[in-house]
Amino acid sequence: MKKTTVFIKLMFTCGLFLVLAGFIVIREDQIVTLLNKYFFAHKIEVTLGGKNKYYRDYNFKFVQNTNNFQPREYQDILNIYYTVINAGKNSFSFYCPKEYEDCVDDIKALANDQSLLSDINNYVHPYNGFSHIETEYDSLGKVTINIMKSYKEEDIIQINNQIDELYPTLVNENATPEDNIRNVHDYIINHTKYDASRSDENVVKYKSDIAYGPLFEGFGICGGYTDLMELFLEKMGIRSFKVSSDNHIWNAVLIGNRWYHLDLTWDDPVASDGKDYLEHGYFLINTPTLLASEKTQHNFNIKNYPELKEEA
Repeated sequence: MKKTTVFIKLMFTCGLFLVLAGFIVIREDQIVTLLNKYFFAHKIEVTLGGKNKYYRDYNFKFVQNTNNFQPREYQDILNIYYTVINAGKNSFSFYCPKEYEDCVDDIKALANDQSLLSDINNYVHPYNGFSHIETEYDSLGKVTINIMKSYKEEDIIQINNQIDELYPTLVNENATPEDNIRNVHDYIINHTKYDASRSDENVVKYKSDIAYGPLFEGFGICGGYTDLMELFLEKMGIRSFKVSSDNHIWNAVLIGNRWYHLDLTWDDPVASDGKDYLEHGYFLINTPTLLASEKTQHNFNIKNYPELKEEA
């Protein structure tokens, strides 16, 4: 009789366990949400840690550096992404607080918006910029950003050495910023051919999408022209960022207290006669002039580049 009673209790316990397990599987999302809300929603202190030497310690209107890694609104998320990329991180984790109910949904939306991520990326130093970025998130509110950078360390060393060698021949401390920028602009164009095979046929022969291509191989697409120009601007102490549309990228440059467009790619036209031309039609021009000249490839999202809106 005792054995029968023990057996019945054991079967009842097993049955109850199976029912409970089934309920957990069916209601997993709701259970995780409740656990997150009432048990795991405590504030976890997150700090950025170290920054590499390419960190930009100044802010832009669209994104700003932050020490707050507990987002309360969408702009906080944008600032976290910018700060993490700007600091040169390869991976970084933070947490959505329970007070920000749409936090994970907003992060999912950003993670799937490659155009917006590219706009954020355009504000960091080229060496800290990503070629690929992934975001992991879970129901407990943990968010991890994984960053694959565009530049390898060996490329950076070679590029920096070559820029150091060229710099005294192109930049005169007694000249105006405009004249020094023009010298670099002209040098890059005179030593670079547009890599039409890559842009038109997707045939990759050169590192033409980064500064290495124009500097060492003599071939560039818009990303290569723009990065090399920006590296010289950095060395000159001139603030700049990159501007991109759906199919093009170029520089924005701060001269005095005004921002101007600088597009080396369009100043190095691919001519039907096969000859090389150097032009200045896109040299330090304002937004109205740019859009009046060409709107197809320069149709950028101006709300993500508010410094340039002042000239619109």
